[in-house]
Amino acid sequence: MPGPKDLDPSSSPRALLGAELRHAREKAGLSQEELGLRLFVSGSFIGQLEAGTRRMQPEYARMLDEVLETGGFFLRNCKAANKSKHAEHFAEAAEAEAQATAIRQYAPLLIPGLLQTPAYAWAVNRAYDPTAPEETVEEWTEGRMTRTRLLDHPTRPMLWVVLEEAALRRETGGRVVMAEALRHIAGLARRSRVIVQVLPFSAGAHAAMQGAMKLMEFEDAPPLVYYEGVRTGRLEDDPATVAQLRFTFDLLVASALSQGKSLALIEALAQDYAHEEHS
Repeated sequence: MPGPKDLDPSSSPRALLGAELRHAREKAGLSQEELGLRLFVSGSFIGQLEAGTRRMQPEYARMLDEVLETGGFFLRNCKAANKSKHAEHFAEAAEAEAQATAIRQYAPLLIPGLLQTPAYAWAVNRAYDPTAPEETVEEWTEGRMTRTRLLDHPTRPMLWVVLEEAALRRETGGRVVMAEALRHIAGLARRSRVIVQVLPFSAGAHAAMQGAMKLMEFEDAPPLVYYEGVRTGRLEDDPATVAQLRFTFDLLVASALSQGKSLALIEALAQDYAHEEHS
């Protein structure tokens, strides 16, 4: 009996790979938890692979082929399923982000990617690598703008961002760029497309001073949290960790300005940037 065909990289390979995994697991008579035990991972991790919210790494693909007797299918197709425009440390998070039904994000230092304008994104990418060729910076910027198209949908994903005041006051790309960037955020908030709250300097010490985080929820897979640092990032699916970080986000929301006051501050800063540049 012939095995499954190799995946077509042009047709949602991550989703197809997940569907093939579910089919092979059920054919073998294993639950997600039982298969997870054989791979030394959790059942929820298997569920995320099947839902396409986690990328299948070669070491897991090799083990799946052995346990499920799939003749090397998963290892052969890992490469096609893992192709990405994004940096290696962020690729898996970006792909999960695209499938999330809800995203809660804390951004301490810069405007997060989903809320960036092209000019702001270009300035950030140029700062990341001052010696990169112009076409490379343009490619990075286009990749980021592709992510922002998630917000073209009127309601999904639900996006709730807590922005540190520092992210609004750090002049990135110049005053014209900052004015445009803040007006863009204000516009999304006024259209009720995103929830944005500013965590002011006056809030003092808070629960997430050690770094940025992004919590993602999915329709048919367990939630994930993504931590990001300088040229590094990590996805975490441990339920206790995710629950603790959700509590941390709730504390940030409690310390932040209300939506109305946050919007007023963002618009006032945008006006200040525009006025000072004009002067």
